[in-house]
Amino acid sequence: MHASPIRLANPGFWRRSIDEFKRQATIAVRMEGLHRPNKPFPMMTFDHADSIERCKVMSDNDMGGFSKASLAWNDAHIGSGGQDSILEGTDGDQPAHALFKGSISNELPPNKPSIQRSGYAAFRTRDRGVSLFGKLLWDIDPYSFLSLRINSDGRKYFINIQTESIVPTDLHQHLLPSFTPGQWETVTIPFSAFVRTNYGLVVEPQKEMLRQKVRSVGVGLIDRVPGPFELRVAGIWATNSAGERRGENGFEVDEDEEEGGRGLMDEVEPRRKKGEPERILI
Repeated sequence: MHASPIRLANPGFWRRSIDEFKRQATIAVRMEGLHRPNKPFPMMTFDHADSIERCKVMSDNDMGGFSKASLAWNDAHIGSGGQDSILEGTDGDQPAHALFKGSISNELPPNKPSIQRSGYAAFRTRDRGVSLFGKLLWDIDPYSFLSLRINSDGRKYFINIQTESIVPTDLHQHLLPSFTPGQWETVTIPFSAFVRTNYGLVVEPQKEMLRQKVRSVGVGLIDRVPGPFELRVAGIWATNSAGERRGENGFEVDEDEEEGGRGLMDEVEPRRKKGEPERILI
């Protein structure tokens, strides 16, 4: 008998393993698990052209529909408005970012009678692969909020967070607020305000998000309103900074906020009154 040859892993595997070792070593040296982190935790930053390769674009076109979607990288100070842009007021300085754009169509594929609904587009971060330490997942449990730097056209986008849960098709979703469409802004949402869904439907029981094992984060457009869309995203990060307060029509973060508040999800599904039976959002 002789020993089996050891198969060498590809360079990406070792690079991911080294990066994960550095990350865990930094946490141990700084004893970050013993106190509340003050610095934000970057989940996705579109600061270079290769960054969009870490994302996957999806639409009903994958199943024969007619919606179109793309994700392109724009350098800082480049791509601010123009004839091919439906955004207004984007002139001037802007950060490097990903441009998520396309058009929504509700037209159903004629040769697929099993498809009854159409009209969506989305993108999410790809799975991060594996390392010597196992599957690479984000641990954002020490953080209370999710922040995004965006420039929106004002349409109703949703933020999607997928965790390593028992039901792989579950998503935690929240309406992506935009207070100044056509201008750059930072929006912040508490993780406690996200709602557990499956294929677009709110499911019960509403379990707390498994923030120790986050697989991906992304943005989707599911309003099924035909026409063009355009959303610019510079970065997505977890944070313990609540952000600035907003008025009654916007998202308002308040330390004295009533426990169980769901932020902008109350605009989609009004909060139940006392004694009122539970309803399922469709």
